[in-house]
Amino acid sequence: MIDRVELYDTTLRDGTQQEGISLSVEDKLAITERLDRLGIDVIEGGFAGANPKDDEYFQRVQSLDLKHAQIAAFGNTRRADADAESDPTLKALLDTDAPVLTLVGKTSEYQVRAVLQTSLEENLAMIADSVRYLKAQGRRVFFDAEHFFDGYKLDREYALQSLRVALDAGADRLVLCDTNGGTLPAEIAEIVSDVKESLGDDAVLGIHSHNDTDTAVASAIAAIEAGAMQVQGCINGYGERTGNANMISIIGNLNLKMGVQVISDEQLSTLTEVSNFVSERVNRSPFPFQPFVGSSAFTHKGGLHAAATEKSVQAYQHIEPSVVGNANDVVVSELSGRGNVMRRIRDMGLDTELDDADARRIVQHVKDQEAKGFSYEGAHASFDLVLRRALPNYEAPYELVDFMVIVENRRRSSFGTGWRKDGAEHPMLSEATVKVRIGDEVQHTAAEGDGPVGALDQALRKAIIGAYPAISAVRLTDYKVRVVNEGAGTGAVVRVVIESADDRDVWHTVGASQNILEASWLALTDSFEWWLFRNGIVQ
Repeated sequence: MIDRVELYDTTLRDGTQQEGISLSVEDKLAITERLDRLGIDVIEGGFAGANPKDDEYFQRVQSLDLKHAQIAAFGNTRRADADAESDPTLKALLDTDAPVLTLVGKTSEYQVRAVLQTSLEENLAMIADSVRYLKAQGRRVFFDAEHFFDGYKLDREYALQSLRVALDAGADRLVLCDTNGGTLPAEIAEIVSDVKESLGDDAVLGIHSHNDTDTAVASAIAAIEAGAMQVQGCINGYGERTGNANMISIIGNLNLKMGVQVISDEQLSTLTEVSNFVSERVNRSPFPFQPFVGSSAFTHKGGLHAAATEKSVQAYQHIEPSVVGNANDVVVSELSGRGNVMRRIRDMGLDTELDDADARRIVQHVKDQEAKGFSYEGAHASFDLVLRRALPNYEAPYELVDFMVIVENRRRSSFGTGWRKDGAEHPMLSEATVKVRIGDEVQHTAAEGDGPVGALDQALRKAIIGAYPAISAVRLTDYKVRVVNEGAGTGAVVRVVIESADDRDVWHTVGASQNILEASWLALTDSFEWWLFRNGIVQ
């Protein structure tokens, strides 16, 4: 039986090694506080002495009022043929004042010879000297056994000897690293079991797995079942190459599948929020299909599945979504049945006005619209408006009379549209004119924008802001275009999906047309209309 598992998060160090991720010191401090509240035991803050940003982090993190987590600093063992006492990396580790110091050292005979380019004996001395020296300074020391599994398969005895010298020098944790991510879970379990038996109960093992074979979480769980007590990972699986083991999934599986309460139930209920929070900080859109916390993790599309979940919510989902802070949803598409639509009608509180017959008509309408290029799977706000427009007393907050968009470069030259002879760019002019009817009045406005859709957005805002001044809170955050019927050339239907947000919600709307501006208008006006209904400004 597994009594306890220690959570070691390396999002701030290993996670930032993923292409395209960079965190400011403020980002790292904010994530540290959020992971502390989640219940992470050890938070690895960065590479000691590697750059001014990490140095500043280790200085400022000491002022945080952390309730649970300890901060770890990461660094190499001493250099070959040098003294631990004078080694700059070990000094940088101590200068962080972090209570936990994580040393990474080679445990693969091949890596020692080919990469470190020193003798096998000197590598063992580097490990032992470094651990012993840092322990003598009163710190907890974790030893990250780099390339351990590859090294074990190449030379078992040398890999084990690398661990023994670290253990004998006082290492508090021996972390077995699948650095290249090529070892499968069954091998991981077998090797961890052998290490546990070979080193005895004094060795506290950890696991650090990478996702190059898409098995990092499975490998981490296999290692825990084989005797590892510490598990390392990154929030949302960020990390070098294809990423590290996903700490979100590890926590979900340990708490909910293996009966190991690594965090409290209250903390577990914030798992989705934490995932989204870190996504925002690393400037990545949340992955909708991520297990446990993705927006689609408990979404049902097929009519059969949706109908079954109406009878039993657990029919097609492995847990109750609310325990990880997520929620059920039903996708409405051409595959949907009446049950999907009725469920959404009830969720919106419209079941007193729309009945089963209405639901059947709505299903047919959706299928007809999708045949024209619309798709409501990723545009729930537009589908909500489909339901509202089916109400017998529906009144639009405003009606389009017409719009016109001009895209022009007024300063052409023989050297190409938009460019001067000297190479400087002439910006294109985009101007939109919009007429909308609000009640008995027609508002006629014009506005410029960076592009035609931006101009339409600004013109529409000017037209309706007098009647609905709160609309200024809406901002457009993403714009996507897809050709629906490829091969039709310039006459193809395009689908536009617009993402919008305020300080509380993020929502998506859709438009489709052979004219990209008309498709954009349909998605744009849906965004504003949905927001007005959502906030009770119109009924």
